[in-house]
Amino acid sequence: MKGKVAVIGVGMIKFGELFDKSLENMIQEAYLNCLKNVEKGIDPKEIKAAWFGQWSGGFIGQGAQGGQSLASMIGNLDISCSRIENACPTGGDTFRNACLGVASGVFDVVLALGAEKMRDKPSAESLGGAGGGGGAETGNHPSWMMGQGGPAIQAMHATRQMHELGYTMEDFARVAVKNHHNGSLCPYAHYQFEITVERVLNSPVICWPLHLFDCCPQTDGAAAAIVCRADLAKKYTDKPVYVWGSHLGLDHNQLWDRSSFVSQPSVVRAAKGAFEMAGIEPKDVDFAELHDCFTNTELMDIEDVGFARSGEAAKKLKDGEFDMHGKLPINPSGGLKAHGHPIAATGLGQIFEVVTQLREQADKRQVKLKNGIGLQQNVGGPAFGAAVVNILSRSR
Repeated sequence: MKGKVAVIGVGMIKFGELFDKSLENMIQEAYLNCLKNVEKGIDPKEIKAAWFGQWSGGFIGQGAQGGQSLASMIGNLDISCSRIENACPTGGDTFRNACLGVASGVFDVVLALGAEKMRDKPSAESLGGAGGGGGAETGNHPSWMMGQGGPAIQAMHATRQMHELGYTMEDFARVAVKNHHNGSLCPYAHYQFEITVERVLNSPVICWPLHLFDCCPQTDGAAAAIVCRADLAKKYTDKPVYVWGSHLGLDHNQLWDRSSFVSQPSVVRAAKGAFEMAGIEPKDVDFAELHDCFTNTELMDIEDVGFARSGEAAKKLKDGEFDMHGKLPINPSGGLKAHGHPIAATGLGQIFEVVTQLREQADKRQVKLKNGIGLQQNVGGPAFGAAVVNILSRSR
């Protein structure tokens, strides 16, 4: 894929509790924002295919969403369009599939769009009901039926991180503090306020040792990207962003089959494949958007992607290495923790941030670029057994 695919436009809407917007409203707004983002303009008829990320389907009142739903909502029934559902990595995998469609040589210009309406029902009903078909960290799955939803699963990881690696609740809280600071500078973030370690530790316990502010919010949102053949990119923009590596990694979907609770093998596999495709190493990456559905998850992601050895992420965080202006900024958007987690839109929202940063258009949250390389990562599914990593660069 390296050198074959370029991102020429990205678009999203502000994430949040969007009770005033329908799923169709959100999709159309993100799509139009994406078209406007193509610097030199694009005729929508040039888009020949689309991939539609949608996790919840009809389980929370959104109707049975398929590829034809997106095609109808954006007013282009001449395209081919497939729906992607792959748990919390749905957005990142939607982008990956769109890139594969171009890299294969079948299509010249395609669209990847993800959207999710999470807040129209109460949290437990939204996750439980939508999970009935087997989505995200929930679903009609033995772990879920045993009460082991996302917070419980990550609480098990967190307690093991504390036991094996010496991590503390303060270490987890520092992730929230960092990401809320970043989110306060991002106009698209669900939460745009700062917090302190003390506020995190004094917030209600959701599943020990994780507190309320260790957990990302449920959020409504939509985000999109237009990708094309790399050799056509300059027709559309003077600032194309090229896809260097992309990989999907898997692991067991039953907790009792897991060999470790301080690492996520799916993330390790996804990162390994993406870096091999890109022909680079973790040290070459300037910044990353990682899947911090819980604060302890970000620390595992940092280690599993290869940005720190096992047990070292917390110290590097405390030393400021992952701050917005640190050695390796992590989640300059605010991450899922502040930016929000509308499941199918999450990964594409991260792609939006990576592209915006690589174009140096991120305003107050702009990070310093050395090599012009950014990374996006998601993880989720039963037992967090699915992960995707995408690596993008300013250079072809």
